[in-house]
Amino acid sequence: MKRTHLPLNGLRVFDAAARHLSFTRAADELAVTPAAVGQQIRALEDVLGVVLFRRTTKGLELTPEGEAGLDGLRHGLLQFEESVRAMQAGQSSKSLTIAAPRDLTERWLLPRLADIACADPELRLVLVTADDAIDFTEANLDLAIRWGMGPGEHEGEAIESDGMVTVERPGGGADTRIFWPGCVGDGDASLVRVGDAGLALDAAAAGMGRATVPELLARGDLAVGRVVAVGAPRPHAHGYWLVAPLPQWRQKKVKALVEALVR
Repeated sequence: MKRTHLPLNGLRVFDAAARHLSFTRAADELAVTPAAVGQQIRALEDVLGVVLFRRTTKGLELTPEGEAGLDGLRHGLLQFEESVRAMQAGQSSKSLTIAAPRDLTERWLLPRLADIACADPELRLVLVTADDAIDFTEANLDLAIRWGMGPGEHEGEAIESDGMVTVERPGGGADTRIFWPGCVGDGDASLVRVGDAGLALDAAAAGMGRATVPELLARGDLAVGRVVAVGAPRPHAHGYWLVAPLPQWRQKKVKALVEALVR
């Protein structure tokens, strides 16, 4: 069944004018001019095809038609307010669903989320693995981390890093290059091929060859000496981005999480 288009602004003005029985006092409540209230009432009367107010020597009065719809209108406006509060409550909730590549979650995201969760025991986190396309609607996500040249069609903020770094086992390993989807270059038939940059790091640490991976991902392994850098990190066009569609990006809880992660 087709829904009737509701002139919500006019109905809100009608409610205020009916409570005050004065266009002037209704205008004060709504922070508009009395003339604007009058225009809204006349437009509403035209849409409904009825007269809502009449002027008498005693002042403004509701017509029977205006009185007939007033109780239902006020009940509906209260329900609208409750619905808006219910939707806004999600911004203050402590539940967040985050999608990120498996290797980045393990090496970079989890340690930071652990610190954030310790500071806020009420925080509830759901982590989803997402290595390819991210569907915010289907997965009901609040935030995602993607590897690429920018945020794409979403809002986003880059996670700061030094680009790409080539690593190998301490003391050296095989000369073979380790390839993972998204890494720089291919064309060498002798490559060791693995599923992601995290596995490339593991293969390098095991002595299977050298891997060129995001510095952000290798940072922890380099710090503990599990792998060593071959040369200095190099800037790269690709990087990790915190992303979300604009409605999610505007949420207070998402803004707070982004700020905590990039701090």
